[in-house]
Amino acid sequence: MFDPISGRMSHYLDLLADRQKLVSSNIANVDTPGYRTKDIDFNFEFQSLVAGESPNVIETEGLKTKNDGNNVSMDREMRLLSENALRFNFVSQVLKGEARDIRLALKDARG
Repeated sequence: MFDPISGRMSHYLDLLADRQKLVSSNIANVDTPGYRTKDIDFNFEFQSLVAGESPNVIETEGLKTKNDGNNVSMDREMRLLSENALRFNFVSQVLKGEARDIRLALKDARG
């Protein structure tokens, strides 16, 4: 990548993509008896990802469990999808701006 911060942002995008998959899986299993909501401890995992480790998927605690053992909350999952999309868009725009700045600097250096 361009610099250490860009590399971290790239890793952050990978983490967001992993979380998006988990949230989508939770939503897909909203009616699956016994399915337990999965997530990523975001702050801990970001630090681990920067160190080159794969994210650790955890079962989300403290959610209301339905009679069939399923604890997926559509409200929570939809909020996480929106939050994830906002984070992804923000970091993507920052990286896009950084790439644009580098292109402009190279163009100016050429003459």
